[in-house]
Amino acid sequence: MADIVTTPNLKEPDTFYADLLTAHEGLTKEESDAYNARLILLMANQIGDHAVLKKLLDEARMRTGSA
Repeated sequence: MADIVTTPNLKEPDTFYADLLTAHEGLTKEESDAYNARLILLMANQIGDHAVLKKLLDEARMRTGSA
């Protein structure tokens, strides 16, 4: 299965986080959830590799404490 990066890898993480918060400004909870879903699908499309995406899904689930 494909390797995934779990160590910090963003060149400007604070800038990205600020942009993400700005993108959510003025949205209702439902709109914010829909925005996140669209963003996830766009990022998944950008990655494009099912093996990588599956591993990311599994990793995210494991880190929720609900695995």
